[in-house]
Amino acid sequence: MIEKKIYGSAARTVLIEECLKGEEISFLCLCDGKDALPLPSAQDHKPAFDGDAGPNTGGMGAYSPAPLLPDHQLEHMADLVVRPVLSAMVRRGHPFVGVLYAGLMMTADGPKVLEYNVRFGDPECQPLLLRLESDLASLMLDCIAGHIAQAQLLCSRSSALGVVLCAKGYPGAYPKGMEICGLEETGQDAGVVVFHSGTQQKEGKVLSAGGRVLCVTALGDGLAAAQQNAYAALEHIRMTDGFYRRDIGAKGITFLQRA
Repeated sequence: MIEKKIYGSAARTVLIEECLKGEEISFLCLCDGKDALPLPSAQDHKPAFDGDAGPNTGGMGAYSPAPLLPDHQLEHMADLVVRPVLSAMVRRGHPFVGVLYAGLMMTADGPKVLEYNVRFGDPECQPLLLRLESDLASLMLDCIAGHIAQAQLLCSRSSALGVVLCAKGYPGAYPKGMEICGLEETGQDAGVVVFHSGTQQKEGKVLSAGGRVLCVTALGDGLAAAQQNAYAALEHIRMTDGFYRRDIGAKGITFLQRA
């Protein structure tokens, strides 16, 4: 970088940051410019392979709630990392309306903010939506109208877990056009939703069209049950040159067992 062999002019500045050690948590809030309504916590799994090995990806699976950030701590976390940002945006004359996503590292010294995004996370959004019992459109309208503080957020007490089916080679080069079979059987499982990402329909068939192809998401009475239901549903799906992590949710289950 310093010799400018890579990154070009961007290498003029080298920024050294603190190494944060801990578990990463996704914390999303619905914002109306003045206040925030926290959504349940979620945990994403970025590395491509089991045991957090391999290159980082857009996300190989997620579950909600994350035991590291239980429901009774959500309002405190919003006060800590979201509402101050909203206040600063108002002072600058640019109030923010929408979904504010804080990527947190839960360290021994407390939560640290890694990044902010102004969108639902993927694949965090899938288990969150599966748990959501309130009408999402109504909540979005409350954000627009500035009434999010009065909105009531209803979520299932069940856990939800989603596993992403990817094309072999992702996040590098990967093939496309593989036929995906078994979707109808998967759709018959209670509490299971298959979210399409990199797919297309052609001549009556569903084919892969991206690196992250599907997110098979399931509800369960607790995290272990949601994990079992999601992987059982995934067994119905067949796609040549596909792969997925087989340990989504394992860290959360281990944390609960130790608690």
